[in-house]
Amino acid sequence: MRSDVVRLGRLSGERTEGMMQFLSSMRADRYIAKADILVDIAHVLMLDGQKINDRATTRQLLPALLRFHDAGIPEEVFDERFEDVHAGIESLLIESLGVEAGGRMHMGRSRNDEVVTCIRIRLREDLIAQMAAVLKVREVLLTLAENHMESAMPGFTHLQHAQPTTLAHHLLAYEQAFSRDFDRLNEAYARVNQSPLGAAAFASTGYPIDREFTAALLGFDGLVTNTMDAVATRDFALETLADLTILMANTSRLCEELILWSTSFVKFVTFDDAFCSTSSIMPQKKNPDTAEIMRAKSGSVFGAFSGALVTVKGLPMSYNRDLQELTPNLWRGMEDTGESLRLLAEMLASASFDTERMREEAGKGFSTATELADSLVRSFGLPFRTAHNIVGRAVQKGDLSLATLEKAAGEVGGGISLAGKGLTQQDIDRMLNVKYSLELRKAPGGPAPEAVSAALADRRKQHHRDAESVSKKQVKLATAEEHLIAEARRLVA
Repeated sequence: MRSDVVRLGRLSGERTEGMMQFLSSMRADRYIAKADILVDIAHVLMLDGQKINDRATTRQLLPALLRFHDAGIPEEVFDERFEDVHAGIESLLIESLGVEAGGRMHMGRSRNDEVVTCIRIRLREDLIAQMAAVLKVREVLLTLAENHMESAMPGFTHLQHAQPTTLAHHLLAYEQAFSRDFDRLNEAYARVNQSPLGAAAFASTGYPIDREFTAALLGFDGLVTNTMDAVATRDFALETLADLTILMANTSRLCEELILWSTSFVKFVTFDDAFCSTSSIMPQKKNPDTAEIMRAKSGSVFGAFSGALVTVKGLPMSYNRDLQELTPNLWRGMEDTGESLRLLAEMLASASFDTERMREEAGKGFSTATELADSLVRSFGLPFRTAHNIVGRAVQKGDLSLATLEKAAGEVGGGISLAGKGLTQQDIDRMLNVKYSLELRKAPGGPAPEAVSAALADRRKQHHRDAESVSKKQVKLATAEEHLIAEARRLVA
């Protein structure tokens, strides 16, 4: 079994298998193995350009690294005798090229700056994927909203019928929440995409390295300037996990509502069978398991954030091995969120909404009582609190007829006669009509069809801008990688 070249000088003695597994980061390192090869290639190109290594060494190192890039990293790299993927790659290079060439790749850097550079490279790719997944969920919500601009339904506060709204208005509330999730991830990306490479262990290096050169080659937008901060900080990972936590909280809230809506006593939505399961004993059951698992996955992401945060809260500057335990939380949070978003978009797109059932419930529970009170203010000049008290007392009596309102006005309205002011039962019926209530609520962001139409147009424009932003990031990173590999091939041609 290969030995770890990093240990040969300072340390001796064999570790037990249990000790090697305890210290190894290989399971998490599989996420960053490709990034490590890119970092190695960029570093070797910089060493060549700065004449730290001679061209002959460069022409031995680059072909081996390009083979790893083109054909994939050999499985031997992940042998748990190596503490991490970085030591595994270097050990294989020294074994195949000899120490005279292979031993020169690591000049001017440490595993400390190497690993955090790799994490940032992989994380920025995952962030782009998450933003694209959020865009897909938003796209589905916008399309559903366009199809249900006049689909009335009850709105709820405290899970009680409150005021009528529309399915479009309800779905746009979630689209706007997911839009903020996108913004948070987009802002986190700017802080993730900064290069720590060249910080070495924490105090930089005496070699005449060019940090800006490697940052540009790897597609970074700039440097994490202070070299101690560059290797010690994981706030970019915490920020990402915090953003994912909020995103999954929004996902869980939507799933919770959809689960309630799918019950036989609500019956607002029916899921496609592909997203449901049945009971092993009750043949009639159709359970919303996908939404339930997504709701549970939010707890997993919350836990990943908590675990990462607790890992770093007491660490002194600069690098500490504890940070190795943070990284699996990062990848777990990313994986659970990405999987949930993909399934959420598919589940929503295939769902069927019972608009007749929603409309049937829209006016129940005195849900248009607010509009009745508002109409009494507008039509008859009552103070709002007086109108509110009159309608509230009538609801207490269980009826919103003219006769009941008259009694209520006598009790809490200071002896006002609403009939005497000209109120008729026909007026009351109009004021209590769901469609009438909705059409009046045309202020920006309201549920009136014209307000929803304006909101949809605005949200579509924002969605387009966000999609363009993601596309530009993808193109920039792809272009940077193509240039990096082309430059390496040019030197060894």
